[in-house]
Amino acid sequence: MLANKSDDIDNHVNICDSQKNIDSMASSSLSENHNSRYGSLSPFSKSPWTMQVAPTACSNENGDNSPISGDVTYNHLMGSLVREEGHIYSLAASGDLLYTGSDSKNIRVWKNQKEFYGFKCSSGLVKSIVISADKMIFTGHQDGKIRVWKMSTKSPTIHKKVGTMPTIKAFIKKSIKPRNYVEIGRNRNVVWIRHFDAISSLSLSEDHNFLYSASWDRTVKVWRTSNFKCLESIPAHDDAVNVVVSGFDGLVFTGSADGTIKVWSRELQGKRTKHLFSRSLLKQDCAVTALVIDPSSTMVYSGSSNGLVNFWRRDDLNTYGGVLEGHRLAILCLATSGSLVFSGHYGPVKCLAVEANRETKSYDRKWILYSGSLDKSVKMWRISEEASPEPGITQCR
Repeated sequence: MLANKSDDIDNHVNICDSQKNIDSMASSSLSENHNSRYGSLSPFSKSPWTMQVAPTACSNENGDNSPISGDVTYNHLMGSLVREEGHIYSLAASGDLLYTGSDSKNIRVWKNQKEFYGFKCSSGLVKSIVISADKMIFTGHQDGKIRVWKMSTKSPTIHKKVGTMPTIKAFIKKSIKPRNYVEIGRNRNVVWIRHFDAISSLSLSEDHNFLYSASWDRTVKVWRTSNFKCLESIPAHDDAVNVVVSGFDGLVFTGSADGTIKVWSRELQGKRTKHLFSRSLLKQDCAVTALVIDPSSTMVYSGSSNGLVNFWRRDDLNTYGGVLEGHRLAILCLATSGSLVFSGHYGPVKCLAVEANRETKSYDRKWILYSGSLDKSVKMWRISEEASPEPGITQCR
C-alpha cells in the first residue's frame, strides 16, 4: 500500500512550467471555508483553478456538460463527468475519447463530455489504463491481472476482451515445472509470471512492443504486446512498486514505497530481452508515488508522499536536477505536456491525463487536462501555455 497518507484534504491540481523552472498560480480570493480549515499556507491557494473556475463546479456557462464554444478563458474548468459508481483510479485519453477506470466493474468511455459507452470486466478496481498505437487497451487490476480489450471494427461502441495476462495456457504450462515457482513468504510459492498482489501501474515501451506492469508484490513484469507473453519478472524493490515508466534509450524507471527510484536498462542477450539494474536516482524515507517523462524525453519527474516533485535531466541522470515545491500533502500523480507539469494530490485527485486541444495554434499550445478523483468525478480543464497569470500569483520554488 502507499505510505505516509495524511488525513487532511488537498483537493486540487497544480500546474508548473517545467522549462522556466516553475510557475505555480495562487488565488487572491480563497473561499472562507477552505481558509478556516487550512489557513493561508494551504497549497489550495497556489492552484490556478481556484481563481479561474467556470460558474459552477460541475457545469459550463451553459449550465450543462456540453462543449463550450466561442472564445474561452484559459485556464479554467470546462465541466465534470460524474457517474455514481465508484472512485476514479485511472484515466487514459486517446483522441476525442476518454477511458476511466474505477473501483466498480465498469470501464467507461466518454466523448464530448458525455458518456459514449462502457464495458464490464470480471474484477473491480481498475488501477491503470494504457492504450497502444494499434488501439489495444490494457487495464491493470487489483487482482493482479492485466486484461486486454479491442474496439470492434464494426462499431466503436463495442469493446471485446481479447486476452488476459498471463494467459491461462501460459500459466498452466509454467505451473507444471517447480523451477517456475518463486518464494514469496514462509511456505508460500507462486508462479513467477503472475502478480500475486495488486497492479499499481502500466507503461508501454516507446515502440509499443513491450508492456511493463508494476505491482505491490515488489516486482515489475515485462510482457510482449503481440502475444501477451510474460518475458521477465524483475524483483525491483524492497517494498510495493507504485509506478513504472518506460523511457528513452531503452531505460525503464520504477518508483517504490521503499523511497527509491531505480533505473533499468533493456538489453538483448541472444534472442532474449533482459533488464539490468543501471542506477538509483533517489533514496529517501518517504514513498515515491508518481513518475513521468516529459514529451520531448529530456526530463524525468517524480512525486513523493512528502509533497515534493524532484527532477533529473536526460543528459545527466547521475546528477540531481532539482525540486519543485509548493505542495503540503502527498503527490499521487503527475502528467506533462509541452513545457507544463501537472500534479495531483491526495484527497482526492488520484490520476491525470492530458491531450492536445484540436484548436491549438502553432504559437500557443493548448491542452485538455483530465483529473480523476476519489469523489467519483472526472474534471476537464482547458490549459494554455501562454495564459496570462492573474494578480496575486505566487511561484513554486
